[in-house]
Amino acid sequence: MVEPMPCPISVGRPLGRLAVLLLPLIFLLTACSGEPGTGPADVRWDRDACERCRMVLSARNFSAQIRYTPDPAGRSQVHKFDDIGCAIIWLDQQEWREAPGVEIWVNDHRDGEWIDARTAYYVPGKVTPMEYGLGAQDEPLPDALDFEQARALVYQQEEKFNSHGAHLEQNASRDGGGRATQDAKADAEQAKLPSIRENKQP
Repeated sequence: MVEPMPCPISVGRPLGRLAVLLLPLIFLLTACSGEPGTGPADVRWDRDACERCRMVLSARNFSAQIRYTPDPAGRSQVHKFDDIGCAIIWLDQQEWREAPGVEIWVNDHRDGEWIDARTAYYVPGKVTPMEYGLGAQDEPLPDALDFEQARALVYQQEEKFNSHGAHLEQNASRDGGGRATQDAKADAEQAKLPSIRENKQP
């Protein structure tokens, strides 16, 4: 007696149906886990507020971001700023400012692309949201400043113009004086910094 031959698709068909059902789920899980935990985040222009001065981010060529991971086992956090000066001063006030993995991103003033703030070159004399006057770019330029020189200029501008003065006083009254204390710390940090002229490489 001849044994009936098994249908070649009797087993494959259910597996094929299962694969079709699982495929959308796989794509969904991949999308949900797509946050890389590094690099600049998307900015909701004219909606997101600066972490330091609370002004809305609208200048797409002069904004900045700081990304860090408070818990090594957790997700990273991103704080956004309307001016690289705000980002520098705010970061200097954080206890974790020198922790490994802290990223600082800034817009290239020419095209708005995000670049690494620590390796960027800074052109002074620009019109920026909080008047720190620094335009970042990823290409060297004669008389451009490196990050530490730009940082020194930020504190000189802060001392000279006190760009945030009244606005931060209003925030301090709402926050129980917290931001006033932060400004005092920023002044102390500024006193430790050498001048741009001393830092300037020949």
